[in-house]
Amino acid sequence: MRTTPTNIKLRDIRIKKNLTQYQLARILGFKHNTVISRYETGKKKPNLETAQRIALALGCKVEDIFLP
Repeated sequence: MRTTPTNIKLRDIRIKKNLTQYQLARILGFKHNTVISRYETGKKKPNLETAQRIALALGCKVEDIFLP
């Protein structure tokens, strides 16, 4: 069984919700999209609180995005 990396899931869900990285960053209270870019490229992983905020902003469960 093949799993999708969490960074790809995050990107795919964000795109399906018609949000840019910048728009998602602003919803989450970040000034720039850099942090979203780092999450989507796998260079950084969000802490639990941020993962929960991302899931809420995208209308998903945390496990839908961040678990394989």
